Amino acid sequence: MSDGVKTQLLPTRDGQWLGVLTLDSPASLNALSLPMIEALTRQLRGWQQDGSVCAVLLEGAGEKAFCAGGDIRAFYHERQRMTDAELAGYARDFFEQEYRLDLLIHHYPKPLICVADGICMGGGMGLFAGARFRLVTEFSLLAMPEVSIGLYPDVGASWFLSRLPGRVGLWLGLTGARINGADALGLGLADGALARTARPQLLEALLQLDWRQPAEELDDSLALMLAALRSAVPLPEPLLLPHLAQIEGLLLGRSLVRVLDRLFDTPLGGPLAQQRDSCRSGSPLSRALLWRQYWQGRQQSLAEAFADELTLSVNCVLRGDFIEGVRALLIDKDKQPHWQGVGQTDLADFYRWPACAGANNPLWRELRECAGNGDDSI
Repeated sequence: MSDGVKTQLLPTRDGQWLGVLTLDSPASLNALSLPMIEALTRQLRGWQQDGSVCAVLLEGAGEKAFCAGGDIRAFYHERQRMTDAELAGYARDFFEQEYRLDLLIHHYPKPLICVADGICMGGGMGLFAGARFRLVTEFSLLAMPEVSIGLYPDVGASWFLSRLPGRVGLWLGLTGARINGADALGLGLADGALARTARPQLLEALLQLDWRQPAEELDDSLALMLAALRSAVPLPEPLLLPHLAQIEGLLLGRSLVRVLDRLFDTPLGGPLAQQRDSCRSGSPLSRALLWRQYWQGRQQSLAEAFADELTLSVNCVLRGDFIEGVRALLIDKDKQPHWQGVGQTDLADFYRWPACAGANNPLWRELRECAGNGDDSI
């Protein structure tokens, strides 16, 4: 389909319908464009109101990726032709729609099963993290690599990274480290696993389930069904879990400067050394934003975290390192980004809604009102 999303309604054995959403742009590793985001939101909202639709399965086309993130190259190209006000509007619209979709998934009232087979990064993690049942395969690779492109872990990562065990969420954000399915299960980022070849079995099992059970019994039935599929999964050995104790020691403290000094000066080998190098070569501004968001996110509701992220993301496009990072890594591919120094800008300015983006953003207002009422849904 032209919007990059394939939609199906499949009949269940009890006379209802299973909605299947497939990100269908394998050539771009199913990277999220604005039309894809709008199509997903529109379909999920429609099925939410349709009493005959009992559940939703969300997956990606092809074997390489569930979703490699957002279609961020477009930001660079739009920067070349837009004024600041036009670019602010473009960024506002993109991130607002993306975050509305993420929040919709977090609060979806019907069972939503997401299969992250292959690459699941950035915006893909935003979709995956909110699903009620998050499934990985033996080929899953998950990451939040925004530090390398001058952004920061967004799509709700301020909230979900800060709730991982110990300081591993900091490590994932600072280094962009890739983890596999075994890591995701061990860290609580996934709820189950299945072999890639068992995806047709998952679909058939969902169609055969009794969806008319009471909600609590239905969730138990789903959990038991997914546990049976997991028992035969040949997951690889975890990449990050064996190093958690060392990561904790490297990231001790509340001062980013001192933590980075320790991290960069400590002799490391194996995967931690490569991940540390990714942190070192990333945007200093991105590291600073991630650090602040991590500690704030531990105390924030999901709505509060998204409200901050919406403001930060628009500012990163307008005045941060994001456009330069996209240029260096994805457009010119010279891998020589010219990062700003943290001292060149006031970090607090990134938390102020930019005037050129419009004085009153509807999603920002809704999120702040929800946060004030102790409610995360919109």
